[in-house]
Amino acid sequence: MKFSKFPLVAAAASLTLVAACEPGGPNDYQKTQQGALIGALGGAAVGALTNNDGSVRERNQAALIGAALGAGAGAAIGNNLDKQAEELRRQLRSDVGVSNNGTDLRVVLSQDLLFATDSTAVSGVSQNELLIVARSLNNYPNTTVNVVGHTDNTGEASYNFDLSQRRAQAVASVLRSGGVAPSRIRAIGAGENQPIASNLNAAGRAQNRRVEIIITPNG
Repeated sequence: MKFSKFPLVAAAASLTLVAACEPGGPNDYQKTQQGALIGALGGAAVGALTNNDGSVRERNQAALIGAALGAGAGAAIGNNLDKQAEELRRQLRSDVGVSNNGTDLRVVLSQDLLFATDSTAVSGVSQNELLIVARSLNNYPNTTVNVVGHTDNTGEASYNFDLSQRRAQAVASVLRSGGVAPSRIRAIGAGENQPIASNLNAAGRAQNRRVEIIITPNG
Protein backbone atom coordinates (compact mmCIF):
# COMPACT_ATOMS: atom_id res chain seq x y z
CA MET A 1 0.00 0.00 0.00
CA LYS A 2 1.35 3.41 -0.96
CA PHE A 3 -0.09 6.83 -0.27
CA SER A 4 1.13 10.37 0.09
CA LYS A 5 2.39 11.58 3.45
CA PHE A 6 1.38 15.13 2.57
CA PRO A 7 -1.88 15.26 4.59
CA LEU A 8 -0.14 14.20 7.77
CA VAL A 9 2.63 16.72 7.32
CA ALA A 10 0.21 19.45 6.32
CA ALA A 11 -1.99 18.83 9.35
CA ALA A 12 0.94 18.96 11.74
CA ALA A 13 2.43 22.02 10.08
CA SER A 14 -0.83 23.97 10.00
CA LEU A 15 -1.50 23.32 13.67
CA THR A 16 2.03 24.34 14.57
CA LEU A 17 1.53 27.60 12.69
CA VAL A 18 -1.74 28.24 14.51
CA ALA A 19 0.03 27.72 17.83
CA ALA A 20 2.84 30.07 16.88
CA CYS A 21 0.41 32.82 15.84
CA GLU A 22 -1.61 32.95 19.07
CA PRO A 23 -1.52 36.49 20.52
CA GLY A 24 -0.26 35.33 23.90
CA GLY A 25 2.64 33.36 22.48
CA PRO A 26 3.29 29.65 22.15
CA ASN A 27 2.56 28.82 25.81
CA ASP A 28 -1.05 30.03 25.73
CA TYR A 29 -3.59 27.25 25.15
CA GLN A 30 -0.68 24.82 24.97
CA LYS A 31 -2.61 21.76 26.10
CA THR A 32 -5.55 22.54 23.81
CA GLN A 33 -3.21 22.80 20.83
CA GLN A 34 -1.41 19.63 21.84
CA GLY A 35 -4.73 17.81 21.87
CA ALA A 36 -5.61 19.24 18.47
CA LEU A 37 -2.29 18.12 16.99
CA ILE A 38 -2.61 14.60 18.37
CA GLY A 39 -6.18 14.40 17.13
CA ALA A 40 -5.24 15.68 13.68
CA LEU A 41 -2.44 13.19 13.20
CA GLY A 42 -4.59 10.33 14.42
CA GLY A 43 -7.53 11.41 12.30
CA ALA A 44 -5.38 11.75 9.20
CA ALA A 45 -3.96 8.27 9.66
CA VAL A 46 -7.38 6.72 10.19
CA GLY A 47 -8.82 8.59 7.22
CA ALA A 48 -6.06 7.40 4.92
CA LEU A 49 -6.11 3.79 6.10
CA THR A 50 -9.87 3.43 5.85
CA ASN A 51 -9.66 4.48 2.19
CA ASN A 52 -6.71 2.34 1.19
CA ASP A 53 -8.56 0.92 -1.81
CA GLY A 54 -9.06 4.31 -3.43
CA SER A 55 -6.76 6.44 -5.53
CA VAL A 56 -3.95 8.47 -4.02
CA ARG A 57 -6.09 11.58 -4.38
CA GLU A 58 -9.03 9.94 -2.60
CA ARG A 59 -6.80 8.73 0.21
CA ASN A 60 -5.31 12.20 0.58
CA GLN A 61 -8.77 13.74 0.73
CA ALA A 62 -9.89 11.19 3.31
CA ALA A 63 -6.78 11.86 5.36
CA LEU A 64 -7.40 15.61 5.32
CA ILE A 65 -11.01 15.13 6.39
CA GLY A 66 -9.87 12.80 9.16
CA ALA A 67 -7.26 15.34 10.25
CA ALA A 68 -9.84 18.11 10.48
CA LEU A 69 -12.27 15.99 12.47
CA GLY A 70 -9.51 14.66 14.70
CA ALA A 71 -8.13 18.14 15.33
CA GLY A 72 -11.55 19.38 16.41
CA ALA A 73 -12.08 16.48 18.79
CA GLY A 74 -8.55 16.72 20.17
CA ALA A 75 -8.82 20.47 20.71
CA ALA A 76 -12.13 20.04 22.55
CA ILE A 77 -10.59 17.45 24.87
CA GLY A 78 -7.53 19.62 25.48
CA ASN A 79 -9.69 22.67 26.15
CA ASN A 80 -11.78 20.77 28.70
CA LEU A 81 -8.64 19.59 30.49
CA ASP A 82 -7.33 23.17 30.60
CA LYS A 83 -10.61 24.50 32.00
CA GLN A 84 -11.04 21.73 34.55
CA ALA A 85 -7.45 22.06 35.77
CA GLU A 86 -7.77 25.83 36.19
CA GLU A 87 -11.06 25.49 38.08
CA LEU A 88 -9.61 22.87 40.42
CA ARG A 89 -6.53 24.99 41.15
CA ARG A 90 -8.78 27.89 42.15
CA GLN A 91 -11.07 25.79 44.32
CA LEU A 92 -8.72 23.38 46.10
CA ARG A 93 -6.25 24.04 48.88
CA SER A 94 -2.81 25.17 47.82
CA ASP A 95 -1.25 21.96 49.18
CA VAL A 96 -3.34 19.82 46.82
CA GLY A 97 -1.47 19.32 43.56
CA VAL A 98 -3.19 19.66 40.18
CA SER A 99 -1.24 18.86 37.01
CA ASN A 100 -2.32 18.67 33.37
CA ASN A 101 -0.06 16.81 30.96
CA GLY A 102 -2.33 17.24 27.95
CA THR A 103 -3.77 13.73 28.04
CA ASP A 104 -5.02 13.54 31.64
CA LEU A 105 -5.34 15.50 34.87
CA ARG A 106 -3.77 14.43 38.15
CA VAL A 107 -5.01 15.62 41.52
CA VAL A 108 -2.48 14.65 44.19
CA LEU A 109 -3.30 14.65 47.89
CA SER A 110 -0.75 13.85 50.57
CA GLN A 111 -1.71 10.85 52.66
CA ASP A 112 -0.61 12.87 55.69
CA LEU A 113 -3.43 15.28 54.80
CA LEU A 114 -5.90 12.50 54.02
CA PHE A 115 -5.31 9.99 56.81
CA ALA A 116 -3.91 9.50 60.28
CA THR A 117 -1.05 7.00 60.58
CA ASP A 118 -2.14 3.49 59.52
CA SER A 119 -5.74 4.71 59.16
CA THR A 120 -8.09 4.48 56.18
CA ALA A 121 -10.60 7.00 57.57
CA VAL A 122 -10.54 10.14 55.40
CA SER A 123 -10.09 13.30 57.48
CA GLY A 124 -12.84 15.92 57.56
CA VAL A 125 -10.65 18.50 55.82
CA SER A 126 -9.82 16.08 53.02
CA GLN A 127 -13.44 15.06 52.59
CA ASN A 128 -14.25 18.67 51.76
CA GLU A 129 -11.47 18.73 49.16
CA LEU A 130 -12.61 15.44 47.65
CA LEU A 131 -16.18 16.68 47.37
CA ILE A 132 -14.85 19.65 45.37
CA VAL A 133 -13.15 17.15 43.06
CA ALA A 134 -16.41 15.17 42.85
CA ARG A 135 -18.33 18.28 41.75
CA SER A 136 -15.71 18.90 39.08
CA LEU A 137 -16.01 15.31 37.87
CA ASN A 138 -19.77 15.71 37.65
CA ASN A 139 -19.31 18.89 35.61
CA TYR A 140 -17.02 17.02 33.19
CA PRO A 141 -18.72 13.61 33.01
CA ASN A 142 -17.01 12.22 29.91
CA THR A 143 -13.95 11.00 31.80
CA THR A 144 -12.65 7.90 33.57
CA VAL A 145 -11.16 8.20 37.06
CA ASN A 146 -8.37 6.06 38.53
CA VAL A 147 -7.74 6.58 42.23
CA VAL A 148 -4.24 5.30 43.01
CA GLY A 149 -2.90 4.92 46.55
CA HIS A 150 0.85 5.10 47.25
CA THR A 151 3.01 4.56 50.34
CA ASP A 152 6.65 4.98 51.30
CA ASN A 153 8.83 1.91 51.84
CA THR A 154 8.57 1.83 55.63
CA GLY A 155 7.40 -1.59 56.84
CA GLU A 156 6.50 -4.72 54.92
CA ALA A 157 5.78 -4.32 51.21
CA SER A 158 2.69 -6.54 51.43
CA TYR A 159 1.24 -4.41 54.24
CA ASN A 160 1.97 -1.22 52.31
CA PHE A 161 0.26 -2.59 49.22
CA ASP A 162 -2.86 -3.54 51.19
CA LEU A 163 -2.91 -0.16 52.96
CA SER A 164 -2.58 1.73 49.68
CA GLN A 165 -5.46 -0.27 48.19
CA ARG A 166 -7.75 0.37 51.15
CA ARG A 167 -6.90 4.07 51.14
CA ALA A 168 -7.60 4.33 47.42
CA GLN A 169 -10.95 2.65 48.03
CA ALA A 170 -11.72 5.12 50.85
CA VAL A 171 -11.03 8.10 48.57
CA ALA A 172 -13.09 6.54 45.77
CA SER A 173 -15.95 6.07 48.23
CA VAL A 174 -15.97 9.80 49.04
CA LEU A 175 -16.05 10.64 45.32
CA ARG A 176 -19.01 8.28 44.86
CA SER A 177 -20.77 9.91 47.81
CA GLY A 178 -20.38 13.19 45.93
CA GLY A 179 -22.44 11.81 43.06
CA VAL A 180 -19.75 10.44 40.74
CA ALA A 181 -21.00 7.32 38.97
CA PRO A 182 -19.32 4.20 40.39
CA SER A 183 -18.77 2.89 36.86
CA ARG A 184 -16.35 5.77 36.19
CA ILE A 185 -14.09 5.09 39.18
CA ARG A 186 -11.44 2.45 39.76
CA ALA A 187 -9.45 2.19 43.01
CA ILE A 188 -5.88 0.90 42.66
CA GLY A 189 -3.20 0.17 45.25
CA ALA A 190 0.39 0.74 44.12
CA GLY A 191 2.03 0.26 47.51
CA GLU A 192 5.63 1.47 47.62
CA ASN A 193 6.36 0.67 43.97
CA GLN A 194 5.98 4.13 42.39
CA PRO A 195 7.94 6.63 44.49
CA ILE A 196 8.28 10.21 43.29
CA ALA A 197 11.02 11.10 45.78
CA SER A 198 13.75 9.43 47.79
CA ASN A 199 12.70 7.13 50.63
CA LEU A 200 16.02 7.81 52.36
CA ASN A 201 14.76 10.91 54.19
CA ALA A 202 11.57 12.03 55.92
CA ALA A 203 10.72 14.71 53.37
CA GLY A 204 10.94 12.25 50.49
CA ARG A 205 8.89 9.62 52.29
CA ALA A 206 6.19 12.23 52.98
CA GLN A 207 5.97 12.99 49.24
CA ASN A 208 5.66 9.30 48.43
CA ARG A 209 2.72 8.83 50.80
CA ARG A 210 -0.05 10.12 48.56
CA VAL A 211 -3.24 9.40 46.66
CA GLU A 212 -3.47 10.39 43.00
CA ILE A 213 -6.80 10.97 41.28
CA ILE A 214 -6.10 10.49 37.57
CA ILE A 215 -8.80 11.94 35.30
CA THR A 216 -8.65 10.69 31.71
CA PRO A 217 -10.98 11.88 28.92
CA ASN A 218 -12.97 9.18 27.15
CA GLY A 219 -12.33 8.90 23.43
